[in-house]
Amino acid sequence: MSATGRGAAAQSARTDREIVISRVIDAAPELVFEAFTEVRHLSQWWGPEGFSTTTRSFEFRVGGEWDFVMHGPDGTDYQEWISWTEIVPPERIAMLHGESRGDPNAFESVLTFAPDGAATRIEMRTVFPTKELCDEAVEKYHAIEAGQQTLGNLAAYVTGTVRKGAED
Repeated sequence: MSATGRGAAAQSARTDREIVISRVIDAAPELVFEAFTEVRHLSQWWGPEGFSTTTRSFEFRVGGEWDFVMHGPDGTDYQEWISWTEIVPPERIAMLHGESRGDPNAFESVLTFAPDGAATRIEMRTVFPTKELCDEAVEKYHAIEAGQQTLGNLAAYVTGTVRKGAED
């Protein structure tokens, strides 16, 4: 994986069952972490370009859940569910992500937030239960491109809205 500049697009790598996407965001780790931990922020940037999110319930704590719907630009709704499995502010978040609680195809993601000068290097490491599920995520749902766009939306949101509010 190559290094990214502050304004550069996200970088990615892939193995049989794993996708890794990283990006440098020009904001402190605490601000980037906050954008992931408060639903008022998540609903503003979560998902690939053109998607919006409706939250049904949100409890950010280990064992807590985020139940939400992603609305695609073509009008398709995607039922989503996340359970937080580890939270280490402002360094790490681990989660189980599927369509609903008990989804046998749910995948695990670990997000790390590391200082990079005055910026933050965020890495999203996603491990699927099987190679076939990883292939489907990449080929059918464009998971790599979608992940890069999602981190791009996060970067734009944090460097615009969140940081601006913190400075006011």
